[in-house]
Amino acid sequence: MRLLKEALGTSASSAAGVADRFRDLVGTAPETVWSAPGRVNLIGEHTDYNEGYVLPFAIEHRVHAAAARRLDDRVVVRSIQAQDVADVRVGELDPTTPDGGWSAYPLGVIWALAQHGEVGGVDVLIDGAVPLGAGLSSSAALECAVACAAAELFGLERSPTELALACLAAENEFVGVPCGVMDQFASMLCAAGHALFLDTRSLSSRAIPLDPAASGCTLLVIDTKVRHTLAASAYADRRRTCEEAARRLGVRALRDVSVAELPAALLALNDAELCRRTRHVVRENARVLESVDLLENGRLRDVGPVLSTAHASLRDDFEVSCKELDVAAAAAEAAGALGARMVGGGFGGSVLALLEMADEDAVRASTMSAFAKLELDPPEITRVGLSGGARREA
Repeated sequence: MRLLKEALGTSASSAAGVADRFRDLVGTAPETVWSAPGRVNLIGEHTDYNEGYVLPFAIEHRVHAAAARRLDDRVVVRSIQAQDVADVRVGELDPTTPDGGWSAYPLGVIWALAQHGEVGGVDVLIDGAVPLGAGLSSSAALECAVACAAAELFGLERSPTELALACLAAENEFVGVPCGVMDQFASMLCAAGHALFLDTRSLSSRAIPLDPAASGCTLLVIDTKVRHTLAASAYADRRRTCEEAARRLGVRALRDVSVAELPAALLALNDAELCRRTRHVVRENARVLESVDLLENGRLRDVGPVLSTAHASLRDDFEVSCKELDVAAAAAEAAGALGARMVGGGFGGSVLALLEMADEDAVRASTMSAFAKLELDPPEITRVGLSGGARREA
């Protein structure tokens, strides 16, 4: 599959811009325009497919989808950033059919929605501003924007949770990526100024106040620009390993092992790799719960050390970090960051750093200097603001 970057750019996208381009390409105005955000996971990495806890928040970078119904039964998908056009009959959408690259994501959403309601022909135009491969979930943003637009056009009465699950089915079954539920739920359900505390087993969630500025803090995303090709296969391997550990322990998922039960579980596993993976998941779930408690008590600064501990666990126990991520996290902390950790699946992507506002310049300088000394390509450092979930734009 060609990279999703063919369909999503990193420049600013807007409802007016995508609507105007839709008119140029399709010849008529769109009936609706929706957008959905990327996300940063504050804490809770590789826990969602273990039925555990996660704490993501939506960011201001968004993907826009303009759409209009067609008189025939064809799904025609375009992107402002890609030259090729996907054109498939609704009835011919099939997960077993080789996809055309980036278009598998929006086509998969239409396929998933068609399993639970009547969906006809539709023109869709995508425009995105979520950085690709940075661990910010550009694919879920794309899926959620398309799902909301299609649900509106065809009168599908689906709740945000049901639409998120349709997007998850699209990515798991149509695209073939074995991700968990966090990304789609974050893109669909997050509230501005809040993180989303999600139990990925029960799918219950609640908004947790997250206002860095009120605490004199800021959040930086340090995009290393590293995109290792082994990430997808390694992700699937980590998931299989976690499932094997749960099977050996006789539990439904590693979420069912508590921190108190961890020593006995590690003895029972008696396998170095399975022990490392299990230790990360169990302790990471506990870190999510700790972070929720800290945020609800107005102690954002105290989340910093939790982030740093999580990075060490992802590096040493889950083994999904890489040189560039480790350099970014260490450089940020050396310049005074309260904590930093890699975000996303790993083997590249971004580091999230929590710091006091007064230390931002120092953290930026320290990070750029560390990369330069090691002759690494410079990272892109962005201050991230919190946003709401999917919304109708026009």
